[in-house]
Amino acid sequence: MQRRQFIVGLGAAIAGSIRADAQELARLKLVGYLDDGPVEGFVFRQVEFRRGLAAADYFEGSDVAIEAHRGRLPYWAGDLVDRGAAVLVASGSAPAILAAKAATTTVPIVFGFDADPIGTGLVPDLDHPGGNITGVASMTAGIGSKRLGLLQDLLPRAARVAVLVDPNDDATVVKSMIADVRAAAIPIGREIEVFYAGDVGDIDAAFAGVVEKRSEVLLVGPGSFFASHRKEIVAQAAQYRVPALYLERDFAEAGGLISYGPDISEQYRQLGIYAGRILSGQKPGDLPVRRVTKLELVINLKTAKTLGLTIPETLLANADKVIQ
Repeated sequence: MQRRQFIVGLGAAIAGSIRADAQELARLKLVGYLDDGPVEGFVFRQVEFRRGLAAADYFEGSDVAIEAHRGRLPYWAGDLVDRGAAVLVASGSAPAILAAKAATTTVPIVFGFDADPIGTGLVPDLDHPGGNITGVASMTAGIGSKRLGLLQDLLPRAARVAVLVDPNDDATVVKSMIADVRAAAIPIGREIEVFYAGDVGDIDAAFAGVVEKRSEVLLVGPGSFFASHRKEIVAQAAQYRVPALYLERDFAEAGGLISYGPDISEQYRQLGIYAGRILSGQKPGDLPVRRVTKLELVINLKTAKTLGLTIPETLLANADKVIQ
């Protein structure tokens, strides 16, 4: 019975915005899910979240009613609190989490975040967050230098490296990544040129700048805007024949050359597990912020062949997935 209801719940996630009816709420605990990540991955994130809940023995339609919303997050956060949500889950970026945090100081909040929760003011301490909030964070500090090292392994003679970031993304995240890459570039003699894209028109301009500066490789930064427009970014990289390395595997699966970053599946499963622990009576302030430290390397061999690149055997051997 629970397995059937779980599968039904996964299918319901496709709707994108689900409001529990009064009859459901009379017997089930309400879980509010606020998400401002890219729409293309909404179903995937919902599936993994529900898998985590199931691992904690909570099943949609049997134990909980899940309302998932994209857009108008401050409104939905307040509405969910008013209707007695047992827990709010907020993921995607800081605005989604801040919308939940602004709506309540008592309803438990579980966040999913790809930056430093302390530096962005979400919690005062990772091990003892206190208050009504905890969550799961992909701690990507230092990942810029690791990604630069991967490009060096792939193209050891490439001296000019372009870095693409979103100026509208969290300033702490952007500054940290740029500083990380610049520091790593000095000892290996690489030149770093930073380009910015905050809307669709900027993507074309940024790639024109990459070509004008004769950058030989590209590092694409984090952010929901880039994730939402990964097809355009991958297409531009292919058009200008720029080998590019991305943070999320969705880019490599969309035709990008290489991705290296946190395991997103694991992050959203952990969100579900943490929500389940809170539903079972644990206080969010007593639950340490869970750090997802597993990184995955995905290589698109088809794209490498199109670019005339030979992927070193050492990279292939270490890849979590190779797309033929």
